[in-house]
Amino acid sequence: MDFLLGGAKGGKGEAAPAGGGSQWIKDADTATFVQDVLEASMKVPVVVDFWAPWCGPCKTLGPLLERLVTEARGAVHLVKVNVDRNQELAVQMRIQSIPAVYAFKNGRPVDGFVGAVPDSQVKTFVQRLIGDQAGAGPGLDEVLAEAKELLAAGEVEAALQVYQEVLGAEPAQPQAAAGCLRCLLALGALPEARHFLDGLPAELAKNPEVTAARAALELAEQAGQAGPSAELRRALAVNPDDHQVRFDLAMAYYAGGEREAAVEELLELFRRNRAWNDEAARKQLVKLFEAIGLTDPLTVAARKRLSSLMFS
Repeated sequence: MDFLLGGAKGGKGEAAPAGGGSQWIKDADTATFVQDVLEASMKVPVVVDFWAPWCGPCKTLGPLLERLVTEARGAVHLVKVNVDRNQELAVQMRIQSIPAVYAFKNGRPVDGFVGAVPDSQVKTFVQRLIGDQAGAGPGLDEVLAEAKELLAAGEVEAALQVYQEVLGAEPAQPQAAAGCLRCLLALGALPEARHFLDGLPAELAKNPEVTAARAALELAEQAGQAGPSAELRRALAVNPDDHQVRFDLAMAYYAGGEREAAVEELLELFRRNRAWNDEAARKQLVKLFEAIGLTDPLTVAARKRLSSLMFS
């Protein structure tokens, strides 16, 4: 298996029939093959599945490989190459029949098979490749940290996929449950988020991270009924003591991602009339603090200001 790689240019990859969706599974083409396979295999074994949409055995083998790689939890990666879209790469790799599966370690091919083989042989192939690295993939903390980074970077669907995978393995994992909630909120899927929350076990729903996500959901549900911020600002300019309008404006700001503005309006409402609507301003601030995070700089500063107002 002395494969040659040159400067060929190929077409863009296409998702496999089953579609992995896992953080350890990706599609590759000629442009990304070196990075996704050769360079990646310097750190972790990489299985490459050469397939095509018309290939019957590929439709059976692909999902099996995806399942085995997902179960390995990072001890091995899977890269899928659609030979129809990457014919030049297939020629360079001397692919003459599909499905063709090859394993890479340290930038070199080390094992492989061609054609339909029994499931047991596929499992042995993957296990042999992993060897004593089984279970040596990213730990739970690392996986959760990656999901959090994906969410912060705006890759919400990718983060949701990771959180769902964690919950699939550990249904009572609180960070993953809270992460799923926050992803659904970021996608604007409030009914789905509410359904997900209502389906959580009672003990899990009491976890601080989950309750913080619950607070964010409740705020989002309220914010959706607040109305346009421009109209609320005009109404408040006419009557600065219309406390309901100011409260709604705070929620409209929150809905638009303007957290500081939302906090400012609620603090101003508390300053003007702390008892209004059964201390609604203070209670809403507490919910905001919980949703934003108690260690967030905005929360820390706002809590100090609220305390000053309460004892002034």
